[in-house]
Amino acid sequence: MSDVGLYGLAVMGQNFALNMASHGFSVCVGNRSQPKVDLTVNRAKAEGNLPLVGSSSVEDFVSKLSKPRKVIILVQAGKPVDATIAALSEYMEEGDLIIDGGNEWFPNSVRRAEELKPKGINFIGMGISGGEEGARNGPSLMPGGPKESYDMIAPILVKCAAQVSDGTCVGYCGPVGSGNYIKMVHNGIEYADMQLIGEVYSVLKVCCQDNIRGMLERVQHLSISILTFYFCPFCFT
Repeated sequence: MSDVGLYGLAVMGQNFALNMASHGFSVCVGNRSQPKVDLTVNRAKAEGNLPLVGSSSVEDFVSKLSKPRKVIILVQAGKPVDATIAALSEYMEEGDLIIDGGNEWFPNSVRRAEELKPKGINFIGMGISGGEEGARNGPSLMPGGPKESYDMIAPILVKCAAQVSDGTCVGYCGPVGSGNYIKMVHNGIEYADMQLIGEVYSVLKVCCQDNIRGMLERVQHLSISILTFYFCPFCFT
């Protein structure tokens, strides 16, 4: 039986599944379309026979997980998340845990947690930052939900998150919705930084008449020396 399941095998899902498997956790993966399951299983074999297995249906996926089941879903925000939770919860039991790792609007996470309560299924909304490379090698993770639910998944998240000099880039954010809210603020800062970099390029080109190489050198220095802090919010709490 697998330690954890990951459902939704686009770029982020595939890479986070491989991340967990490369840290020694047995992983079962599932997806609406079978080819992505097969691709992920083949990647796990190619990357060192990692402990990852596929599934042929939602029922098969859930049946391969050890109890209490822990399922991370990485699908498009909105209605696809609701549809995935509905399909999974048909086979999951009281005490199991669903973690939504998508960029979801925080009130939706609150609503989903309430909807799952009658079945006794726990729910966490978790922001994930780092993109494709971060998902594979260590992202920043922002989980929000019941503390006891976080404790169920924490051993996996702590090992798989980005590791920095003063700790790991994951921490308990608070009640359900808080992780999504932090990720929303995080994205706002990130996009403001991107806007700033774009404006710096424009000033250097128009006002300073800098050449391309000069602009790259200046902005590269800015990115490395000033902007590296925003990747991991837990390093500054």
